[in-house]
Amino acid sequence: MHPKLAEVIRLLDLEQIEKNLFRALHPEGRTHRLYGGQIMAQALVAATRTVPADRAAHSLHGYFLKPGDPRVPAVIEVEQLRDGGSFSTRRVRVVQHGAAIFSLDASFHKFEPGLDHALPMPDRQPPPEEKLTPAIRDATFITWRHDHRQLMAEEPQAPAQDLWFRANGVLAEDPALHTALLVYESDNALLATSRLPHRGNFVRERMQVASLDHAMWFHRPARVDDWLLYSLDSPSSSGARGLNRGSIYTADGLLVASTVQEGLIRIF
Repeated sequence: MHPKLAEVIRLLDLEQIEKNLFRALHPEGRTHRLYGGQIMAQALVAATRTVPADRAAHSLHGYFLKPGDPRVPAVIEVEQLRDGGSFSTRRVRVVQHGAAIFSLDASFHKFEPGLDHALPMPDRQPPPEEKLTPAIRDATFITWRHDHRQLMAEEPQAPAQDLWFRANGVLAEDPALHTALLVYESDNALLATSRLPHRGNFVRERMQVASLDHAMWFHRPARVDDWLLYSLDSPSSSGARGLNRGSIYTADGLLVASTVQEGLIRIF
């Protein structure tokens, strides 16, 4: 396992302070604001620890309220809103310096069979192992973006991109951990998709970008240490905000999760 992945797993192992109350730490040496995927994953882990073991997360809806401070731990408060016969609902607040920096509502469902269909995966194949350079391998997740050179050109692009990712190491058979890491990585590349049609028309250093909210639905179990395709598109940008959508597939074409995120894109 790569040390960067091991660190993220350590950060997801929250300290329980009291019933429904947890402490979350951050990557050592980080100086900029906290990565949104980390905060979401930690919030989901806290909620998961308060539900019956036979229930898995099927959806979450989060709002980023303030930038996270990497210098101090975060306190995570879980409110147990409901435990029904097959569903549980939790509300989570992540707090720093006495104020909420992130809020999350998550719903958990006891597995039951039902109707089953999914949109097909785009015609994409995982990258050959020999194409994965040392720089690509030196990360928490190994990521490969199709048409990378074209998408980086300083000219308008179609508002869509496809990338493969997998955790940089072999993980334990722990469905809750795989779900939390899927949430962690789901924040990667989403917001950038809504900027693609405007490439060449802005200077990145004169743009403020930030995730505003994030919603996710978990359709089927998935292992994040296997290749997963993240197929992204952006239906709209307006009013200094960009809307982004994502579908996550296994390498054999099974749709396992869907995401939607709106982000701030402010030019100054």
